[in-house]
Amino acid sequence: MKKNFIDKMVDRDWLNTNFPCMTACPAHTNAGRYVSLIGEGRFEEAYRFARDPNPLASICGRVCAHPCETACRRGEIDRPIQIRALKRFLTERYGPESKNFKPHQEGQQPALGLKVAVVGAGPVGLSAAHDLALMGYSVTIFEAAPVPGGMLYLGIPEYRLPRDVVEAQVREILATGDVTLKLNQRAGKDFSIEDLRSQGFDAVLIAVGAHRSRDLSIPGVDLDGVYKGIDFLLNVNLGYKFTIGKKVVVIGGGNVAMDVARSAAREVVRQHEVPADDWEKNLAAVATHEMVDISLSALRLGASEVHIVCIERRNEMPAAMEEIEEAETEGITIHAGFGPKCAVGENGRVVGMEMLRTERVFDENGKFNPQFVAGSESMLACDTVILAVGQAPNLDFLDGSTKVAISARGLIEADRRTLMTSVPGIFAGGDCVFGPRLIIDSVADGKRAAVGIDEYLRGQKHPDPIIEIEVLSRHQMITNYMEIARQSVPMLPLERRTGVTEVEIGFDEQTAMAEAQRCLHCWINTVFEGTEVNGTECILCGGCVDVCPEQCLELVPLQDFEFPQPVLAHVGENQELYEVELRGVSAQDLGSGPITGSVMVKDETRCIRCGLCALRCPVREITMEAFHFKSAEPTGLIPIQSFDLRSGI
Repeated sequence: MKKNFIDKMVDRDWLNTNFPCMTACPAHTNAGRYVSLIGEGRFEEAYRFARDPNPLASICGRVCAHPCETACRRGEIDRPIQIRALKRFLTERYGPESKNFKPHQEGQQPALGLKVAVVGAGPVGLSAAHDLALMGYSVTIFEAAPVPGGMLYLGIPEYRLPRDVVEAQVREILATGDVTLKLNQRAGKDFSIEDLRSQGFDAVLIAVGAHRSRDLSIPGVDLDGVYKGIDFLLNVNLGYKFTIGKKVVVIGGGNVAMDVARSAAREVVRQHEVPADDWEKNLAAVATHEMVDISLSALRLGASEVHIVCIERRNEMPAAMEEIEEAETEGITIHAGFGPKCAVGENGRVVGMEMLRTERVFDENGKFNPQFVAGSESMLACDTVILAVGQAPNLDFLDGSTKVAISARGLIEADRRTLMTSVPGIFAGGDCVFGPRLIIDSVADGKRAAVGIDEYLRGQKHPDPIIEIEVLSRHQMITNYMEIARQSVPMLPLERRTGVTEVEIGFDEQTAMAEAQRCLHCWINTVFEGTEVNGTECILCGGCVDVCPEQCLELVPLQDFEFPQPVLAHVGENQELYEVELRGVSAQDLGSGPITGSVMVKDETRCIRCGLCALRCPVREITMEAFHFKSAEPTGLIPIQSFDLRSGI
């Protein structure tokens, strides 16, 4: 059977194989490193690997959608590592919300005498302010709300993200360097972008998020009792009284819809509105308001029955599966595969939602184009409807005088690498540029914007990160690491999920170490060595093939390979790179017919990094080598866009 020749260049495939969780993380956190250190009980050291690339590590440890887990190679064997929960385990012990927190500002640069304005104190603005402060910039954050955090505070329910964690994370960022926070400062009302430039700010970052709910164009949405999801969450999370009925229908299938539905089941009574003069006092005031548990809420104001209606079938729902499952655990009924036809009212108030069964959500080109089954109408009685069908940014403050280009989708146009807009010196990132995405995407945008601003103001491109290689004298995984079952994240019992009580409890040390020890250490790889000019010393004994428990190694006769023309051309142009592997065989020889020799083929996707092949090799031709990314930056910050260019992401 013919096999395709596999190039050994360091490219995107190589990175995705050796750093799957790191390349999947938009902020490029080396999750594998901190997970493995947890497995060794080196918790404080592990925290630094989790925190250094991510200024919102404590927040992400609770609410990140963890794309790293989706990419985790352990998931191809059984189930992925609980990476997000392990990050929370670390931040609870050494993060700013812990008693053991130690500020870490190694590599902070002297003041540059340059000022940057950040419009918005959400994840993009906070992340950018953090990195810019480390680079030596003076940063002022302008936030429209009475509290910082953006949708971290205003949109995510407290039972998922405690407010004291947000508060601690913001305090840490404000203490990073010369960072000033100004609240109740709304762009377009209290200042304009032109005002900021005239006040001497050398650059401006627009990071206003997407706080406007999208409308749903169906009859009846103007009835009393029909609300928008973002408005509902903003009122609840800021502590304002928001009365809902006994039977609530939430329209939407994303994470915001899950938050709305679960919050509706916990609706709480607030005694009065929160003053807006000092953000820390505001946070304390919100925290001390009287909270009524779910049973009393159901009797007084809260919903006794909550339904979710979404056009996607269950396997198509955009919400995270764990959020869907938790909603169902808490008694919320999900009507998947149904779309809203109209809201039905009596005397000007909503009394029901008429639905249609979904025929399909996406067309043959994969575009969102829902079609419904004719004649499949059904009625769902309710007294409250909350629309959670998407968000959009409010860019009214960008009038024609700014000349910042806006796309047909109503988003700010910005360079994908630097995040600079059509106006030099004005940058933008996050949901106002790309539409609603993950929190960790916004963190990455903030870091990318910081690099873009620094390159613009100082006229110097950031260097690419460096790959360091460490040859391990002896590599050995723990015993039976492949037999360790995935550890479940402890959750609060259903009967105790009242008010704003946090639902997820978190790992203890023993459970965290057990879960971390399941890691396959993807950044450690088997390398088949050769002498510099005399070819390989491999004696073709096949011992490595025999001992491999996953059967991912194979010795194959060279004549059994089929070499595509692009590969032959590459080998011909880089013959010196392949002298050891091909032992003097030229590109012309490879393409001209049968030749003698053998080649070792390895399926990286199946390798579990056990190291048995290296131990078995009688001539020590196989080594285990660890690959590490090291920043070339004086601040220790890995420049996001340089890494993106290298990995092709």
